[in-house]
Amino acid sequence: MADPMRIRAQASGDKATIRVLMSHEMESGQRKDAAGKTVPAWFIQEVTATHNGKPVLAAEWGPAVSKNPFLQFAVKGAKAGDKIAVTWKDNKGDSRTDEATVS
Repeated sequence: MADPMRIRAQASGDKATIRVLMSHEMESGQRKDAAGKTVPAWFIQEVTATHNGKPVLAAEWGPAVSKNPFLQFAVKGAKAGDKIAVTWKDNKGDSRTDEATVS
């Protein structure tokens, strides 16, 4: 299983800004190793986020996203104490879900 995501959720007024740092190698499938063999593709395909269990973000990613991707988005109506959960799934079937509390 991948390392945990670092999620920061800060409320400001009637919205919260969510910042997520995901730990993932994100191989495009086009790079070659030292022996000249192609490194197999391995990248995040789906990212979803929920606010207190309700979906607020759905994204489809491809091999062009960099290693250890950073994602930032805002959620209207979020306030201190609310729960934000972020989930990713990659092309090898691995997935990870982490949660943060809005501060």
